[in-house]
Amino acid sequence: MEYFAKRIIPCLDVDNGRVVKGVNFVGLRDAGDPVEVAKRYNIEGADEITFLDIGATHEGRATIVDVVKEVAKEVFIPLTVGGGIRELNDIYKLLNVGCDKVSINSAAIKRPEFINEGAKRFGSQCIVVAIDAKKVAPNKWNIFTHGGRNDTGIDAIEWAKESYNRGAGELLITSMDSDGTKAGFANDLNSRIAEVVNIPIIASGGAGTMEHIKEAFTKGNVDAALAASIFHFREIDIMDLKHYLRDNNIPVRI
Repeated sequence: MEYFAKRIIPCLDVDNGRVVKGVNFVGLRDAGDPVEVAKRYNIEGADEITFLDIGATHEGRATIVDVVKEVAKEVFIPLTVGGGIRELNDIYKLLNVGCDKVSINSAAIKRPEFINEGAKRFGSQCIVVAIDAKKVAPNKWNIFTHGGRNDTGIDAIEWAKESYNRGAGELLITSMDSDGTKAGFANDLNSRIAEVVNIPIIASGGAGTMEHIKEAFTKGNVDAALAASIFHFREIDIMDLKHYLRDNNIPVRI
């Protein structure tokens, strides 16, 4: 389904109150203060910002709430926050300090009713279900947890459909095969999911070039593309990317 302008979403991995970036969660390098990085993206033309609390420990929870509160004061585009969200009160706390959407992953896998409850209490538009998928056979992807180490045995396309049916307002699909490779998104997986759900899909994992992002829209049939290091380290400028997409007949907000 088409959702008008395509969105470009920088992703900030936050650990102990700092933006970090590594490959497969190791070799993390500091990419700055989250408030300053988010302000920069707001100015540079990002459509939304996603925060992932990669520590997601109980001790870190207050930190991410405080960070979101500070960012929300400075940034005027939608904020999505994920990592360690296990119960309705976690969602409430984040929305209460200015976050627009929450991304839930392992808590939904453990207890799928969490999607229904979140959508019912806060509205589907606030609930993003994040799916980390890895190819296990031709045309078959399973959901993996723990940074891609644990195969849940759950079919990613079936889980996408179930999440949609339970009230998710959006899906964030990360290809564990592509993540960090800068070799392009998993357009085959994303296009399959686009056939079975009627909500926006965000592609994640594999962005390396402007062409990769164009292909996410043209071949993967997604509604938004999420990336981290190419934006953090200024390998690609967001407005340059948007002009490139517009030149290739992809509708974007400029």
